[in-house]
Amino acid sequence: MSEPTGKYSITMPRDIAEAARTRSGPSGLSAYVTAAVARQIERDNLNELITVAEADHGPITDDEVQALRDQLHQARQEQAHGGTDAA
Repeated sequence: MSEPTGKYSITMPRDIAEAARTRSGPSGLSAYVTAAVARQIERDNLNELITVAEADHGPITDDEVQALRDQLHQARQEQAHGGTDAA
């Protein structure tokens, strides 16, 4: 069973509301806005975690970010090709 819902009134610029309504498709505007708000909450939570981690360990460098992106890219390539050969 899904979470209980409530009815809310929000105000937003008309052009954004119309773009959202156009893109919402068969699931409807409420589902579209709910998904957008849920994504924003996830981002806010991640930003809070980053702030805490950086306070404890210092800011992550661009080189560290790139190294992690490279690792992710490599892992995706290996997954797409059925893994790596044993060395």
